[in-house]
Amino acid sequence: MLPESLSRARSGHPLKVAALVSVGQHPLSRRERRAEQDARALELALSLSSELPGLIHVGSAQSDALRSYLGMGLTEMTVLNAGPDADALPALIDHLRDQSLDIVLTGVRAECGEGSGLLPYALADRLGWPMVPRIVSVVSIADGYAEVWQALPRGQRRALRVPLPFVASVDPAAEPARQSAFGPAQRGNIDAWPCVAEPDQARAHWQQHPAKPRPKRLAVAKGGTAAERMKAATAKPQGQGGQVISEGTDREKAEAILVRLVAEGVVR
Repeated sequence: MLPESLSRARSGHPLKVAALVSVGQHPLSRRERRAEQDARALELALSLSSELPGLIHVGSAQSDALRSYLGMGLTEMTVLNAGPDADALPALIDHLRDQSLDIVLTGVRAECGEGSGLLPYALADRLGWPMVPRIVSVVSIADGYAEVWQALPRGQRRALRVPLPFVASVDPAAEPARQSAFGPAQRGNIDAWPCVAEPDQARAHWQQHPAKPRPKRLAVAKGGTAAERMKAATAKPQGQGGQVISEGTDREKAEAILVRLVAEGVVR
């Protein structure tokens, strides 16, 4: 059973909560999956009310990854049909204004696409609601206000009192999302809604390319003479300067390995 302070919002009416979710991307395989941060937002939404929260996605209803959210215990999801180049904000504004919601939860940022983390801020600004970043839990709701815990660096927490309705992003330090059950995920209904999908004019002029790895910081030795510290800071790190050989015969690969071992002084 949920605490009475959490299950009811204003004037005794059940709390109405919605979670905005996106399609995630596995960091290694690049396959579509549920976004981990959005799943934590849905997990928090499930804990706030005796009624099932709303589940909203802007994009294509054909993605199989969306059913992973339904497998967390929901029976339906609302998908606002929009193309990959559409701006999600206008579609969400038009939809949420008619829902009479108390709390809208999101992840901090998406796992693919822009991933800027600006959507909840822009959404709250257009709706005229407060925006609370990086919350980990909702402690109580009474008299039109919610008491929330906000995550701070180094594991610290800050208590905030926020008027309803509000938008909040859920920090990765919040309660982990439950596993998705296959049966409910397949039985759940994905309700596709038409929407006015405006193209994202700003993103149309961007140029995207794979991110480059950041250079590692040089390890500076503490103590010793100035010459020793300079030598430690400028010394070439071990294990760098190798070569990847993916083509050629086995003999050619073996000869290349032997040349490398001789150059390193391992074989004389």
